[in-house]
Amino acid sequence: MGGHWLAYFVALQMSNVAIGMLSLFTYPVITAFLEPLFLKTRFQKMHLVLGGLVLCGIYFLVPDFSFRNSYTIAIGFGVFSALCYAVRNLILKTKVDRYQGSVLMVYQMVIICLMLIPAFFYYDLEAVPDQWVGLLGLAVITTVFGHTMFINCFKYFSITTISILSSVQPVYGILIGALVLSEIPAWSTLAGGCLILASVIVESVRSYR
Repeated sequence: MGGHWLAYFVALQMSNVAIGMLSLFTYPVITAFLEPLFLKTRFQKMHLVLGGLVLCGIYFLVPDFSFRNSYTIAIGFGVFSALCYAVRNLILKTKVDRYQGSVLMVYQMVIICLMLIPAFFYYDLEAVPDQWVGLLGLAVITTVFGHTMFINCFKYFSITTISILSSVQPVYGILIGALVLSEIPAWSTLAGGCLILASVIVESVRSYR
């Protein structure tokens, strides 16, 4: 979880929200390959198809897919973050039958906080007091509540299924950007969103059945 966080925020710093967020969402495809190895489950070819559909959608979502400047490194960090996230989810899948999602999140938060304490001694933290509202929202809403509910889903679905279903998040981001920041998406972006939503709908129907 700590590696996922650090790599993800580095990717955001070195590029932009679209590149950072979309490179992270390669993790459903990574999960589809790793789940049979970690959990000894049967590999489903349909997950590979849906993962490929998600990747195609992500490709269309990126407005200008360029490897110039720092974008290549940023995408590398984003994919590494995705790998860490996939491994974290697979590990927690083996624990969620014995522990509540909130308990698992408490352990993760405490351990990560202890490991990152040295950062307070060599990072410039002068801007933190001015951004405490955003940081508090990031910590409480998206991390504590969001990840706890996300982990609780592990009891009912496979990790690959949950990963594919969560791929709707970039679409949420684009919609929020359009409403809040007036960033109207291009037709290619809409096409990518439709591909991702299609994979989510197919996997939802399969899981329900």
